[in-house]
Amino acid sequence: MRYASYIGSAGVGTWGVERDGILYDLGPSGTRLASSLKEAIRDGVFGTEVDVAGASKTPVEDATFLPPIVDPGKILCIGVNYKSHREETGRQQAPAPTVFTRFADSQMGHLQPAIRPSTTSQFDYEGELALVIGKPAHLVKEACAWDVVAGFAPYNDFSVRDWQRATSQWIPGKNFPDTGAFGPYLVDAADVPDIGALVLETRVNGEVRQSAPLSNLIFTIPQIISHVTGFTPLSPGDVIVTGTPGGVGLFMEPQGLLEEGDVVEVDITGLGVLSNTVKQG
Repeated sequence: MRYASYIGSAGVGTWGVERDGILYDLGPSGTRLASSLKEAIRDGVFGTEVDVAGASKTPVEDATFLPPIVDPGKILCIGVNYKSHREETGRQQAPAPTVFTRFADSQMGHLQPAIRPSTTSQFDYEGELALVIGKPAHLVKEACAWDVVAGFAPYNDFSVRDWQRATSQWIPGKNFPDTGAFGPYLVDAADVPDIGALVLETRVNGEVRQSAPLSNLIFTIPQIISHVTGFTPLSPGDVIVTGTPGGVGLFMEPQGLLEEGDVVEVDITGLGVLSNTVKQG
């Protein structure tokens, strides 16, 4: 099943399930099954069969998408987690996942503009797989890691490279407003039997820039979850963004950095296509 957060027919934020191109409102402006997708995950509603008879309907093409999880308590991103990206950056293999934070208010949804800050000349894309935590998770062993995953979605960790690379700490370059694209859907993990078989592809104006199977992750999803929950407890609705393959604009020859009007798509097999157009800030 595929779920989305979006602006409903009443003009307020809601969430629902997508079936055959229609979003059925299960949120505050619909059946009121839960106030948000995050709450639905917390309460065990996510991933269950629900009756949509009587739910208000919004065609997908008419929806204003929000990030699937609008207000995650934590967004933890994994850096340099594909060999191809590690090689293009010239970095050595780290003994543990590289973790940095993204703030919830830096996110935007599918088809919302990615804002290129006026203070940069190095705006870049990073297509990634995001996972959402489904239950309280602390000190999770690798063998149990899949049990705490609610679902998966495409993510674009748009990066302001000069701010990111100004020091050894990456957080400034990863937290400008409207640079964390997330969605369009959150897909139930039960519907993704083999995450490693999926292929992540990032396109800029239709040109393929990144392409890699998710089996190419250096640190696997169980390893990431075990590592992250080893230092911080995670709650339902928290997000882990698992890393980007090689092919980012900064390291192309010549560079392929983003300009106003560029359309960036992150396409992950079976999870949907996340699309955002760059707008000059």
